[in-house]
Amino acid sequence: MGPVFERLTDQLMILNSELGAEQARSWVEHLWEDFETTRAKSGRSYKGPEVTETIVQKWLEQYGPHLHRYEPTNSRFSNLS
Repeated sequence: MGPVFERLTDQLMILNSELGAEQARSWVEHLWEDFETTRAKSGRSYKGPEVTETIVQKWLEQYGPHLHRYEPTNSRFSNLS
């Protein structure tokens, strides 16, 4: 997953210059994990990392420029603010 995460991290850093490399990487990892966990909990079959990458890319395009404004209410995500 290394090259995929690096590519997505670079994409996010282009979209949002307010985020540092560590924050951007954390966002990518959290979004990736969230999608795969939610899909598994819903009972859907695993479609592979390509599908997850596509979804995370879409989320980054839509929400990426605004992620630096995120204010977590869950301590699990406190490192993202």
